[in-house]
Amino acid sequence: MSGVAASAPPVPYWRLSGFYFFYFALLGGMYPYWPLYLQQLGYNQADIGLLLAIPMITKVLAPNLWSWLADASGERLAILRLGSFLGFLCFAGILLDQSYVWLIAIIVAYSFFWNAVLPQHEVITLRFLGDHPERYSRLRLWGSVGFILAVVGVGHLYEVSDIGWFPWVSLALLGFIFLSSLAIPSYREETKRGPRGKLLATARQKPVVIFLAAGILLQIAHGAYYSFFSIYLEAMGYSRTVIGILWSIGVIAEIIVFIVMHNLLIGFGVRLILIASLALAALRWLLIGSVADILWLLVIAQILHAFSFGTYHAAAIETVRRLFAPGSQGGGQALYGAVSFGIGGALGSFLAGQYWSLGADLVFYGAGLACLIAAVLAWYGFRDPRLVDTR
Repeated sequence: MSGVAASAPPVPYWRLSGFYFFYFALLGGMYPYWPLYLQQLGYNQADIGLLLAIPMITKVLAPNLWSWLADASGERLAILRLGSFLGFLCFAGILLDQSYVWLIAIIVAYSFFWNAVLPQHEVITLRFLGDHPERYSRLRLWGSVGFILAVVGVGHLYEVSDIGWFPWVSLALLGFIFLSSLAIPSYREETKRGPRGKLLATARQKPVVIFLAAGILLQIAHGAYYSFFSIYLEAMGYSRTVIGILWSIGVIAEIIVFIVMHNLLIGFGVRLILIASLALAALRWLLIGSVADILWLLVIAQILHAFSFGTYHAAAIETVRRLFAPGSQGGGQALYGAVSFGIGGALGSFLAGQYWSLGADLVFYGAGLACLIAAVLAWYGFRDPRLVDTR
C-alpha cells in the first residue's frame, strides 16, 4: 500500500467512526430481537433459522459483486451510499406484510444491498489510515459503542412496551446509517484495480485457504448465538432488559480489546491472536451450552466475545491486508466476508434451526467443537511469514 499510504490525507476520525457507530447500532437494535419478533409472529425454530440465514446467503454473492464494481470503477463511496439507501428502502417493505414468502423476498432484497456497505467502508478506512492500519481498532470500537447503546436501549423499550415496534426501530437505524454515509469524505483511490486473476491466485494460496476455512467454522459456531441466543435466554426466564445487558457485556469487553488491539498486533502478531481467539471461542460456546443458567458464568462467557469476535475480526482485517495486494483489497475484504460470514453464517443459522429441537446444549457443544477444529487448522496453517511477522 506504499503508493496509497504515502499520500494518505488526514484521517477523518469522527466521520469514519460515526458510520461504524450507526452500522453496528443496527446490529445491536435489530439482530438480538429479530428472532423474538419472528417468534411473536408465530414462526417456528426451523423457519426462524432459515429467515436469519438469508442475509448470510446473500453475503456470499453481494459483497463480491459490489466490491468488484467498486474496484473497477473507483466509486467506492458512491456504492456505499447507494447500498445504504436501497437497503433502507427494501426493508421498509416489512411494513406492508409479514407473511413468510413476503419476508423472504424482503430480506433477500434488503440484505443484497446492505451487504454492499461494510466491505467498502473497511477499505475506505484502511486507505485513510495509510501506514498505520493497526489504528483500525480505534475507529472500529465506536461500532461497539453503538451496538451497546442500541441493544440495551431497544431491549428496555421492548420490555416496557411491545416488540411490535421492531420494524420501526430497525428502519430508523437504517436511516441513520444512510445519513452517516453522507458525512464520509470522498477519497480518490490512487491504486488501480488488480487483475481478477491475481485475486483468484491469491485466494488459492494455502494460508488464505486455511484462513477462510477457519472463518467458516467460526461463523458456523456463531450461527446458534446470533439466531437463538435471545430465545434461549428468554426460555430460561431472563427478561428482555437483562438479555440486552448480557449482549452488551460482550461488546463492552470487545471495546476494551479494540482500544489495545494495535499493541496486541505489534506484540504478539496476527498468527497467535487468531489461534488464541479460536480457542477462547470454543470455551465460550461450551460455557453457554452447559452453564447458561448460572448468571456469573454466563457473564464470563459473554466477556469472551472480546476474543471470539473482537480480536479475531481485527486480526482478520489485518490478515486480509497482509495477504492481498493493494489493488485487490476490496476483493479480499469481500471474499473474507462472503466466505466466513456468508457461507459460515448461513450454515450456522440454518443448522441451528434444524437441530435446535434436539437441545440447545448440544447445538452449542457443536459450536465449540467447530472452533476447536478451526484452532487446530490455524495452528498448522498460519505459518506464512506475513502472518508470523509482528510488524
